[in-house]
Amino acid sequence: MEITQIVLASRPKGNPSKENFRFEKVELPALQDGQVLLEPQFFSVDPYMRGRMNDAKSYTPPFQVDAPLEGGVVAKVVESKSEALQPGDVVLGALPWATQSIAEAKKLQKIDTSLAPASYYLGILGMPGLTAYFGLLDISQPKEGETVVVSGAAGAVGMVVGQIAKLKGCRVVGLAGSDEKAELLKKEFGYDEVINYKTTQDLRSDLKAACPNGVDVYFDNVGGEITDAVISLINFHARLAICGQIAHYNDEKPQQGPRFLPLVLTRSALIKGFIVSNYHARFPEAMQQLSTWVKEGKLHYQETIVEGFEQLPEAFLGLFTGQNQGKMLVKV
Repeated sequence: MEITQIVLASRPKGNPSKENFRFEKVELPALQDGQVLLEPQFFSVDPYMRGRMNDAKSYTPPFQVDAPLEGGVVAKVVESKSEALQPGDVVLGALPWATQSIAEAKKLQKIDTSLAPASYYLGILGMPGLTAYFGLLDISQPKEGETVVVSGAAGAVGMVVGQIAKLKGCRVVGLAGSDEKAELLKKEFGYDEVINYKTTQDLRSDLKAACPNGVDVYFDNVGGEITDAVISLINFHARLAICGQIAHYNDEKPQQGPRFLPLVLTRSALIKGFIVSNYHARFPEAMQQLSTWVKEGKLHYQETIVEGFEQLPEAFLGLFTGQNQGKMLVKV
């Protein structure tokens, strides 16, 4: 069977471009025992994939040049040689960017699309939702009345972080890249204040006005100058969860920024970086709570869905220019 796959044509230097991707036709081998043939329904594109395009040691292996890229995918079972999965089952897994693929059934998670739309398992009930849950509740431990600041607030993780913080009785301030996103976060997702970091004339002053009692919790998806400004306002015993650093993913050399560790010292603050897979053993706990909040209408979600397998590279590149509101997905 001939399929189309998208491979890493070359490693980017600085900002990635379409030239770093290549479409090619390949033949799929025959199914073996324990395997299933899958037809993708939704592909997830995520900022962390940019790091995997570099030939560098990290928490997950790099993509290989001339090999398919891969990521989170919701797919339907077309053919099965496994007793665990039947044709028609919908599954979640780390799969290649391909029009069809073969996978070991034991590496896939069957999902229930009667509980939530299939796409939600790549978003609020998937990696972004789990990331928000553990980063905020386990690391940041927000308390009622505290001020929580979220960078990348209109992204897949940030939208969930802000809502959970509001459920905990906090004042929530976000940073986003457009007035449209700022309005959405306030009207639909409960943010108290949102600053458009692209149009502000004085980010630090605007943050100080939005956080008159200082910053108790900072959930950082961005890094860079935004983080420099937020850290200048942290309170005694502040907690900083470092989730992402998208401002640096395309750096060709390290940026020079303020030395903020003296502030961390004098404020007795906690900074902790984390990867959601650190919490794998507790995923069922988080999934149950997130599902309950969704069913109760306490958590809402936004998706940016791009149509067409051939749009995968374009959708991925759009993450770095802020083209998404909430989770960016490609629907096949």
